[in-house]
Amino acid sequence: MRLRFLTTASKQLRLSSQQRHRLLATSTSGQQQREEGGSGSQYSRALYAAATVGGIGAGYWLFNELDRKRRQPVELEQPKKETPTAATLDAEDEARLWHKTKRTDLPTYSVEDVLQHNKPENGIWVTYGLGVYDVTQFAPNHPGGDKILMAAGNAIDPFWAIYQQHNTLEVLQLLESFRIGNLNKVEAVESDELGSPWAQEPKRHELLKPASKRPFNAEPPISMLGEHFYTPNELFYVRNHLPVPCLKAEDYELELEVEAGAGKPKCTFNLDEIKKLPKHTVTAAIMCGGNRRSEMTRIKTVKGLSWGAGAVGNAKWSGARLCDVLRAQGVEPDERLQVIFEGADLDPTAHPFGASIPLAKALDPRGDVVLAYEMNDQPLTRDHGYPIRVIVPGTVGARNVKWLTRIVVADHESDSHWQQNDYKGFSPSTDWDTVDFSKAQAIQAMPVTSAICSPMPEERVKVDKGHITVYGYAWSGGGRRIERVDLTNDGGKSWHVAKLEQENVPDGRHYGWSLWTVRLPVTEEQQTKSELEIWAKAVDSAYNVQPETFENIWNLRGVLANAYHKVKVKLI
Repeated sequence: MRLRFLTTASKQLRLSSQQRHRLLATSTSGQQQREEGGSGSQYSRALYAAATVGGIGAGYWLFNELDRKRRQPVELEQPKKETPTAATLDAEDEARLWHKTKRTDLPTYSVEDVLQHNKPENGIWVTYGLGVYDVTQFAPNHPGGDKILMAAGNAIDPFWAIYQQHNTLEVLQLLESFRIGNLNKVEAVESDELGSPWAQEPKRHELLKPASKRPFNAEPPISMLGEHFYTPNELFYVRNHLPVPCLKAEDYELELEVEAGAGKPKCTFNLDEIKKLPKHTVTAAIMCGGNRRSEMTRIKTVKGLSWGAGAVGNAKWSGARLCDVLRAQGVEPDERLQVIFEGADLDPTAHPFGASIPLAKALDPRGDVVLAYEMNDQPLTRDHGYPIRVIVPGTVGARNVKWLTRIVVADHESDSHWQQNDYKGFSPSTDWDTVDFSKAQAIQAMPVTSAICSPMPEERVKVDKGHITVYGYAWSGGGRRIERVDLTNDGGKSWHVAKLEQENVPDGRHYGWSLWTVRLPVTEEQQTKSELEIWAKAVDSAYNVQPETFENIWNLRGVLANAYHKVKVKLI
């Protein structure tokens, strides 16, 4: 089947002169890159470049030439499952087939090739169906350029499934003008075989951006993160250290053992018994200790997953209170003791993921530690700990053990790697030759932090009546309420206080995050400049405040990364 790249000249002329001018301006530089990087004959590349310019309204004189050349269309491979023919399709239906059709005049790229082009300095490539598109020059000028940057190096399909306004002839024509190749859709043969620990990983939402695939760790697009006070379950960041276990509700058992202090030595609960206990709900943000590590590593390399600012989420967690369970077994307060949690996820030596918290936190009704079986009024998903996850509000994410199978009251901390040799902070002068993990305290409560969710870095932002809108999140560990979020766009000469959205709960139990919004004034002088840098800092109820830079809080594991969040944008 032959498909034309362009409609007839008369249909193209439906675009207004303003639209033609805008589309031409945003495609010229992208066209030049395609000419340099494409494959095929010189004639084909020249023809395609001319067609692209004409297709987006280059000028009336070009349409006559295009109409002549249109009689010599580029041959496209027939999609195996497409039944309509070009003769039966109108222009818009035809345009919707472009991204499903392999272009024989363009090269083929692998997923790995596309992934390498995920930021402006490397070029911004995206995929849509079978098409690979270079949108480096277009993205900064597009009103929704922030959404494009979210998909940089990946597929835009899931975004366009949400933003249906892209499904028009004009937009599809523009997208095709940026096409540089075809995506190799042949999936790599998985090594998963029967019995492999990775064979039954759950399906994840396409918008989650992986920091690693095995184990699976991923964060959502940050601008979408700031749109919901309660993070949608499917967009909640995923932090796994080991393969996700497969647990059945009817087989589930939770063992409680008291090795030290008062209480019955051992007992076991099934899921129904836990659900029969009084149900308690707490709003709590969960944040990975390595959230924003990618910013810290710009100062000096650290070891760990390169998280952005999206390794955090806020949810309602419901289940039985741990203090009720412990007290029912006769456990009494003792500040010397620890509560150890073990999950069903096992390492190759059959040791489970483990963590521990002070017994004082576990027994405190105001500590709100919950054996959660619901997340935002829905049963836990496998990635988030089904059927039971312990929620320890106000603490680093690693203490909120998923797939909980064992609780131990002991006179020592968990001996797991993640309690003893990870998630600890050190001096900026400590390196891997001098570090001694035994001399540092395990992270429990997290420090105050904030992040700008919108606008995104390098986004083009429209100034509206001398202001731009900025929004984001803020959170502090230990139940400390966010007191204030301050923003500046002049290097700290003037500060502006954001409006907060947060729960009305007592300080000390303020475990959920706060969302904030501000209309940030932009001076006339600033509007004449091409770039503006926005800084955000949060202050909590103890008047703890974020440090200005990462230099003096750098640490070899890249944890506790809570310096001012800084975003550079372009004004329009």
